[in-house]
Amino acid sequence: MATEVAPNGKTQAGLKREIGLIGLTWTSVGSIIGSGWLFGALFAAQAAGTAALISWGIGAAAIIVLAFVHAELGAMYPVAGGTARFPHYAFGSVAGASFGWFSWLQAVTVAPIEVMAALNYLSVHAGWVQTSKNHLTGGGYALAVAFMAFFVIVNYFGIRILAHTNSTATWWKIGVPLLTIFALAITRFHGSNFGYQGFSPFGAQGVLSAVSTSGIIFALLGFEQADQLAGESRNPARDIPRAVIGSILIGAFIYIALQVVFIAALPHSAFAHGWANLTFTAKAGPFAGLATTVGLGWLATLLYIDAVISPAGTGLIYTTATSRVSFGLSRNGYVPSVFERTTKRGVPWFGLLFAFVMGLVVFLPFPTWQKLVGFVTSASVLMYAGAPLAFGVLRKSDPDRHRPYRLPWGGFWSPIAFIVANLIIYWSGFDTLWRLGIGIVLGYVLLGGSALFKLNSHTPHLDWRAAQWLPVYLIGMGLISWQGGFCSTGPASTASCGATGNIPLWWDIGIVAAFSLAIYYWAQAVRLPAAETQEYIGTVDTGMGPELK
Repeated sequence: MATEVAPNGKTQAGLKREIGLIGLTWTSVGSIIGSGWLFGALFAAQAAGTAALISWGIGAAAIIVLAFVHAELGAMYPVAGGTARFPHYAFGSVAGASFGWFSWLQAVTVAPIEVMAALNYLSVHAGWVQTSKNHLTGGGYALAVAFMAFFVIVNYFGIRILAHTNSTATWWKIGVPLLTIFALAITRFHGSNFGYQGFSPFGAQGVLSAVSTSGIIFALLGFEQADQLAGESRNPARDIPRAVIGSILIGAFIYIALQVVFIAALPHSAFAHGWANLTFTAKAGPFAGLATTVGLGWLATLLYIDAVISPAGTGLIYTTATSRVSFGLSRNGYVPSVFERTTKRGVPWFGLLFAFVMGLVVFLPFPTWQKLVGFVTSASVLMYAGAPLAFGVLRKSDPDRHRPYRLPWGGFWSPIAFIVANLIIYWSGFDTLWRLGIGIVLGYVLLGGSALFKLNSHTPHLDWRAAQWLPVYLIGMGLISWQGGFCSTGPASTASCGATGNIPLWWDIGIVAAFSLAIYYWAQAVRLPAAETQEYIGTVDTGMGPELK
């Protein structure tokens, strides 16, 4: 459906402004409450103890800063795949291709993480699925293949049925966590658990590491769904920021409440080996295991059902998203044109198959849910990091475009948002980032090979000058992480992840902040000329939805 955005901001021909505040908020809340709630409380408690409550607060604050930047851009440019498109408008094709690939990396890894969530819970009653260390067995991997194949088949034949059930699924996804909070709070609440080994047994490093590696940021992602509907909002200037921030606050409240009841419901025997090694019945399915421990068998049954239904729904949606991102990359000339091949129903079948194969490969280097969630978090935030950079450019290069929502003090908040994004990436740990680096290199091999062998007839002009900061940024973050002290499994001094630990805590945060500001202002200095930005805004096409003309 084509759309034009006139200078006065009114949407012409296509989209209708009919969505109110509640609809926008509900859309984002439904995306925020996903499978992360099934494990986030356990892994956050193991990483930070009671101070995991602080980790959730830091995570919410970080996401809010990023969300404000996305709120202005999403309202200005109501286009499909905005997180990958904004850097393209500001810095041209090289940056656009790169952030498009980061977007694909993020999308392709979500379906596997949802499968891992389901298999973790299934392993309680089907021990043959995982080993004692929560690694997939041969049988578990075969079941994972079946799940991934199911996602592809449903996308190929019946995605419309899935779309029609989204509202019911959202009620289910929100209702089950709320019921869990209420049931555990009134059944088993040990206040003394909160004081075990002090408030923060692993110090500040444990608190900060938990933000990225325990599923906190992963759980809170999804706020941008309200941005995507900016072109259909009745009052975007008022409702978009309220919906984005409101959805994050609602999500954070639910997750913090889940963390509180999880800690309070733990039996005293669970602490026999300390916070890092919490032990209780059916721990592989944390909340269901606690429900069984406190005698709530009916709740445990409900949670085991939810552990299959909710992840499957999210996996289906992200399988769809992955194939559409690769379709868009092909339409822009970045990857082989075969990714544009569709069925009679308009389904990009090659993109689906490629996502299926790559999803299975993802299981190999990330055998557990916690390791995979760190990768997804890093890839997601790396994708989001392009928005603050583009924000500063588009304030200068496209100043006259109507902004349904204008971020106050945007010149201050956009570099802060870039710093926040890079801190989240850094806290993911070097063992996560070197794997992400391999994924990025593979992407550049695919992009370069497509251009070298002319696998796509539409080869875009490469804007190298405007993206000269990008390799320095990516390599620099890797080097800082290598010299820093964060691993996905704990401090570098106690975990063998390759990080040297040479940069002390707090000094590393200062270095990341200073490096981020240097990259931010370098990128602003070499941005595309305003005329070229206007050309990209008017001509870039992904074939995935409304376009600006």
